[in-house]
Amino acid sequence: MARDSARVEAFSDAVIAVALTVMAVELLQFSPGTPKDKGLGAALGHEWRSYLAYVITFAIVGQIWLTHHNMWRYVVRVDQMLLVLNLALMLFVAAIPFTARQLADHLRGTDADQQISAALYVGTVLGEALFFNLSWWWARRRKLLHPDLDPRLAKAVARRYRLGPLLYLIAFAVVFIDPILSLFAYLLLVGLYLIRGPGDLPSSAGSA
Repeated sequence: MARDSARVEAFSDAVIAVALTVMAVELLQFSPGTPKDKGLGAALGHEWRSYLAYVITFAIVGQIWLTHHNMWRYVVRVDQMLLVLNLALMLFVAAIPFTARQLADHLRGTDADQQISAALYVGTVLGEALFFNLSWWWARRRKLLHPDLDPRLAKAVARRYRLGPLLYLIAFAVVFIDPILSLFAYLLLVGLYLIRGPGDLPSSAGSA
């Protein structure tokens, strides 16, 4: 027997909220090497990489929450496999604070450290993007979506989700040119997803 999606959404919201909280604790603090004898301004300036990673990663996790919210309002029933796919998605979401911390710590490290930390970061965001695709594919295949959902809209949503992994890989390639530029590439991608697309909530109650 299948059941509705209320508990899945509540669980997912909790995981995302905890990930954002842990990320703030991980990134919004002074590292042991922060110079404390030159005043607060110098100390804050020393940590700019952490603050940049925080803003960009908060935007990424926020986009994940928006996408999850928009997707699951179409899901009326869940089965065992959809639960597993959503758990796998949450596995990557929960790992984001750790990878963001590594990225912030190694932005000015050796080339190898920059590439490894960037690989961890992109692996995490790529993993969640892939499991978004798999979850939507499975829900469509097993007819777990609302029966009144227009099949053309379902296909449009699937096409939009498929762009995510490709765009994240492009942003990852930029790290070999400039790690800081790669971070801004991620932020640009998030901005693109914030533009209302197929399956998103309308801008107002009167919009289509």
